[in-house]
Amino acid sequence: MADDQERQQKLEQLEHLKKLGEKAYDDMYEAHSFRDANVCYSDAKDCFYDAIGLADQLGLTDEREALSDRLAHIKASP
Repeated sequence: MADDQERQQKLEQLEHLKKLGEKAYDDMYEAHSFRDANVCYSDAKDCFYDAIGLADQLGLTDEREALSDRLAHIKASP
């Protein structure tokens, strides 16, 4: 039972990280300075790196691949 609860918590954390990463990415384009945009870019990457690690822990191969693709898109952004 504890394992199921822990897995559920990790799944919730994964969703939270994805949302935070997407928000940071969106905020990057709304930033009023290069410095602010750079902070948002860094936050987005960090969230997706953490989400990828969590997907690995959970054995979610397809999710990991999708997150990796999204991270590559973010890193390729201007």
